[in-house]
Amino acid sequence: MPELPEVAALADFLRARTAGRTVSAVEVGSIAALKTFDPQPAALAGGRVSDVARHGKWLDLEVSPAGSEADGAPLHLVFHLSRGGWVRWSDALPTTPVRPSLGGSSRGAVLALRVRLDDGSGFDLTEAGTRKRLAVHVVRDPAEIEMIASLGVEPLDPGFTTEVLAGLLAAKNQQVKGLLRDQRAIAGIGNAYSDEILLVGRFSPYKLTGSFTPEETARLHTAIGDVLTEAIAAASGKPAKELKDAKRAGMRVHGRTGQPCPGWDGTPCGDTVHEVSFADRSMQYCPTCQTGGKPLADRRMSKLLR
Repeated sequence: MPELPEVAALADFLRARTAGRTVSAVEVGSIAALKTFDPQPAALAGGRVSDVARHGKWLDLEVSPAGSEADGAPLHLVFHLSRGGWVRWSDALPTTPVRPSLGGSSRGAVLALRVRLDDGSGFDLTEAGTRKRLAVHVVRDPAEIEMIASLGVEPLDPGFTTEVLAGLLAAKNQQVKGLLRDQRAIAGIGNAYSDEILLVGRFSPYKLTGSFTPEETARLHTAIGDVLTEAIAAASGKPAKELKDAKRAGMRVHGRTGQPCPGWDGTPCGDTVHEVSFADRSMQYCPTCQTGGKPLADRRMSKLLR
């Protein structure tokens, strides 16, 4: 799933190519992906793209309408790519109209939405896999979407201080990885970058938030900033089609089970990356750097070995 660094890069990519252009058409390919009915996607046609913003892991294409819709207030095409969704840009989109469908369970990439611009360029929102979770909204205000209205603090915002993090850690005693992934607490961090942050910070993913000392809180705060800033720099300027590979290439532990750990500070520690599997995801960590050399229990693997 694209997280804050990739979504920020996608926002920059789309802004550079769409700002000032007129939307000639919006064609729905997957009815299941469209979560709103008023305004209709067709209301975006004729409007001019004024900005592309990011809210956590959500992308927001702001379009100033051509007519008197909402007294000239912009409309917003807001979408969440989830695990299998992606943005596919084309300088010359196919002219064949998109045929709407109910979605389906195909593993191949399904065309969910096509946005056409006045110069023939535009982008598709596609989704691969059998579990279709890509969400598209057309709204007058992004805050109308509950999952955006409830987003927590942006982790690279100046307002995200060590004191703010301390308050989040103290609010509920839970595993620190769960806090990092909670969009209502901190916006934009998911499964991959929480693994990376915990390696750099030298914390077990199971460490309870209520046990953090002031020194550990400061260390976690620094790790969050360092990991996300580094990832944004690596993604910046890359075309959309290269962002997934760039993310994978930059990972220290996430997705690297069995490979040598590069070390929390870039100095190899001599251990290998371990994994804990869950029903719908897995997490990776280094025992030497994070858990005092002790592998974490993996209930799923234990069942397989019985």
